[in-house]
Amino acid sequence: MARVLVTGAHGQLGRCLKDASSSYSTLDFDFVTKADLDITDRAAITDYFKNNNIDFCINTAAYTNVEKAESEEDQAFKINAEAVKNLAKDCAKNNVVLLHVSTDYVFDGTKSEPYLETDTTNPINVYGASKLQGETHIRKACKNHYIVRTSWLYSQYGHNFLKTILKYAKQEKPLTITTEQTGTPTNANDLATVLLDLIVSEKANYGTYHFSNKGEGTWYDFAKEIIESSNLTEKTKLAQTDYYRTFAKRPVYSVLNISKLERAIPIQVLDWKESLKTVLLKRSISY
Repeated sequence: MARVLVTGAHGQLGRCLKDASSSYSTLDFDFVTKADLDITDRAAITDYFKNNNIDFCINTAAYTNVEKAESEEDQAFKINAEAVKNLAKDCAKNNVVLLHVSTDYVFDGTKSEPYLETDTTNPINVYGASKLQGETHIRKACKNHYIVRTSWLYSQYGHNFLKTILKYAKQEKPLTITTEQTGTPTNANDLATVLLDLIVSEKANYGTYHFSNKGEGTWYDFAKEIIESSNLTEKTKLAQTDYYRTFAKRPVYSVLNISKLERAIPIQVLDWKESLKTVLLKRSISY
């Protein structure tokens, strides 16, 4: 039975992976939080691999605050790049396959059609730059890897756009949401399934893949769908704006082309609006 280490187990993707793990009887899991195993602690990572027989490592630990990264650049690169480099080195040393989650923000958003894995990267904010450097380190240090770029991740867990919109809508607070960026909201539960399918399928070649739900929309579209699907339209004053000031620059268009992954493993990918409904039906969601 293959043994899978999941870092960052308390984050939203880590928790979704834990939920999904019960459906994969051929895998044995070690879910570790930052308190259990801090990926920035090189010695702790080295000792963990030395003392445990791991076959796969899914790294969900990351610095994800796009806004704060602009003023905390050192911290963003420490977690998203340097720690990832050391993790990749230890994976290679111990013959562990590394699965790493990256982002649509490695692109500059100047394209007008979905991004391919082979498109030129050019991040326009610190978060994207730190994630891209992490990718580069992995490619140099660990041949047996899957880098999976995703976009606009949300779930029933943690802090994310879905839960923020629900919170304000429940409080009947007015919302003004930007139409400046177009991307694809992605259900972290669906991403969790894809990561585990990459392990069990044994068909996909190592390398970089894109995954998101299907379709595209703006942040305003996402908010509108959340409110309408939650039957909160009458309680919520929702307005759109074509300008919303942020510290970090954002790609205007960052939709990902997922056809490479669809060819590599047998997956059924929901449209983002349909996948959103599956999360809203979960009783575990809280605001």
